[in-house]
Amino acid sequence: MEYEKGLKKVADSQSEWMKCVQYEDINGNGRLFGGRLMEWMDEVAGIAALRHSGCQVTTVAVDNLKFKKGAFINDVVVIIARITYVGRTSMEVRVDVFFEERETGHRFMINRAYFTEVCIDEKGKPIPVPYGIEPVTEVEKAEYDGALKRIEIRKIRRAEGY
Repeated sequence: MEYEKGLKKVADSQSEWMKCVQYEDINGNGRLFGGRLMEWMDEVAGIAALRHSGCQVTTVAVDNLKFKKGAFINDVVVIIARITYVGRTSMEVRVDVFFEERETGHRFMINRAYFTEVCIDEKGKPIPVPYGIEPVTEVEKAEYDGALKRIEIRKIRRAEGY
């Protein structure tokens, strides 16, 4: 695939965001609202895609959203987004969410999802992503290969009406 300006590395656009869970973020059970967390994840995914592409982007899909553990009032939540794949007009962004233990700084996974972000022009029409992705580490290469499989699964699901 040919790109106007070449390739970028995953690290070039990786984005990390931290938030202390406040009262307005929790539900009646004292846990972080799932919808609030999804909002934060969407924002960080969009920032990573914007940083990679240099273009305005919009979210078109969220896959494999898995809530593994809850977060509670005053917990520090860390959200990390990284590009895993770049297509013609879209990018796949893996978003990992962690709870950071105050005493040790250790991070524990609480959520993960894959966002599909599309580059758009000022009228909201899809445009080509100007940069490709260059996976460098074995993990990045595995994520890229996994993205190819996830794309095929998405195509099958669309054809089946999901």
